[in-house]
Amino acid sequence: MLLVNPEHFLSLLMSTENTTQTVVVTGASSGIGQGIAIAFGKKGANVIVNYHSDEEGATHTLKQIEQAGGKGLVYQADVSKEEEVISMFDKTITTFGGLDVLINNAGIQKDSDFSHMTLDQWRKVIDTNLTGQFLCAREAIRHFEEKQNESSDKSIGNIIFISSVHDIIPWAGHVNYASSKGGILMLMKSLALEMAPKKIRINGISPGAIATDINDDVWKDEEKKKELLKLIPYKRIGQPEDIAKVAVWLASEESDYITGTTIYVDGGMTLYPGFVDNG
Repeated sequence: MLLVNPEHFLSLLMSTENTTQTVVVTGASSGIGQGIAIAFGKKGANVIVNYHSDEEGATHTLKQIEQAGGKGLVYQADVSKEEEVISMFDKTITTFGGLDVLINNAGIQKDSDFSHMTLDQWRKVIDTNLTGQFLCAREAIRHFEEKQNESSDKSIGNIIFISSVHDIIPWAGHVNYASSKGGILMLMKSLALEMAPKKIRINGISPGAIATDINDDVWKDEEKKKELLKLIPYKRIGQPEDIAKVAVWLASEESDYITGTTIYVDGGMTLYPGFVDNG
């Protein structure tokens, strides 16, 4: 007969409970953010489902999280508004007692050729895609810095910036969007350098062409899809789950020695596909 020490068994249970992560996912009402939020829910996480305008989509995300075994709450906030971001993080800490992971995902497009781009189009994209990620990262770090580092060898918090292959690939007709994503890349790297001594890990994920509502006019049209696939050596359009799997791993202890890195989840889009047949 196998005898189990009750105190040892209790400590194991407590250890398991303490592994539950609390995760804020911005822009989680659809697309990549929704996929990431649900993936963390499947791991038993507490997930804050942030949205700006699509409450129905956010509620659907939370329902799937709960069905998968996780917990969470829906929180409306415009990430470009400082006071709304602060309130969202305060609610997270009050409800779940802490924060482990920030998925900085919220982003928008306001496309225009450059000479006709308005200042409003420029500002809205920069405010959401870049300033919004700054504000959310700052609030997360303020909380992480208050934590007691019980183990000097492991991280006390994780931030993952969701960017785009257009942080390194120029995109004509989308100057505001590409500029915001390029800014995210350097924001992530500079922040990772500053936070590494404090055991706060900062990384990025840059998706390629992912089938979401924002680009359904392309992947649902066979001719446009055919043209798009010419830019993807792997010859398929990605799914939100492709990004979600990487995010969950990047927020886990399995990737603890990785910081300041961007993972391109793009089916090879950044591999200069025009040279696939010797150029």
